[in-house]
Amino acid sequence: MDWKSVDFDWNRARAFLAAAEEKSFTAAAKALKVTQSTLGRQVAALEEELGVVLFERVGKGIEITPSGLELVECIREMAQAASKLSFLASGKSMDITGRVTITSSEVVSAFILPSFIEKIRKEQPGITVEIVASNDTKDLRRREADIAIRNHSVDHPDLVAEKVKSTKVYLYASKSFIKKYGPIKNRNSLKNMAFMGLTDNSKWIAALNDMGIDVDESNFPIVTDSHLVHWSIVKQGMAIGAMPENTVGDEKSIERVLKSLPGIPIETWVVSHRELKTNRRIRFVYDSLVDYLNNL
Repeated sequence: MDWKSVDFDWNRARAFLAAAEEKSFTAAAKALKVTQSTLGRQVAALEEELGVVLFERVGKGIEITPSGLELVECIREMAQAASKLSFLASGKSMDITGRVTITSSEVVSAFILPSFIEKIRKEQPGITVEIVASNDTKDLRRREADIAIRNHSVDHPDLVAEKVKSTKVYLYASKSFIKKYGPIKNRNSLKNMAFMGLTDNSKWIAALNDMGIDVDESNFPIVTDSHLVHWSIVKQGMAIGAMPENTVGDEKSIERVLKSLPGIPIETWVVSHRELKTNRRIRFVYDSLVDYLNNL
């Protein structure tokens, strides 16, 4: 920025814009609550400063010159920016419009984000929220999303992340499953029961074994990498599954399996691109999402 060239007198520009829009020095002076002579001097000073003629006298009125027409749109934009600055400085809020893309897992997208989006829509109805439900990590640096909810931190200078309230994953089964295959009194009761599995089951089996549950691949007759399919099959009473506690809600047909079992802790992070956080719309959604997740 060449700051030496920015020696523009805004009062003169404002006087010119008012005269151009009111098409009269008298009406412009009245609108700005100054005397007509003061407004005339400001316009004349601007003409001298810029070295152009901005108005011509036509009878008792004025007519903007071609040089003035070239300037008026630019100065109108300046006026709008100045108005916006004053509005913000006064502490008043403004409507925020536009699209914000949030990416998160299928489970979070289906069971947590809807109520959050309802809250956002009430506060800022001009915001359109796009949900990218994916269990794959989207690249925020390539603008595949504006905000991400992740279960791990990030370490990159272009990204910012805030850790929010953690949750725990527990085992769940439908009441019909427990009635058919139960009762489930202890870990040993689970040894021959069916569990929902993942396409790559090794880590999940290891986690269950660490909890003292003696299972192997034979305990997983159904596997899927879709969390929503996983949960649907659990609700239909076909197998035991796992879900984050904060996504289960008040599901009446589902029970926790062995409440004595410890939950598997899951960290939750809200992530955005560093530059995107300077966008007022995205910053609003980002901060609101952090607050919402912390109060689940």
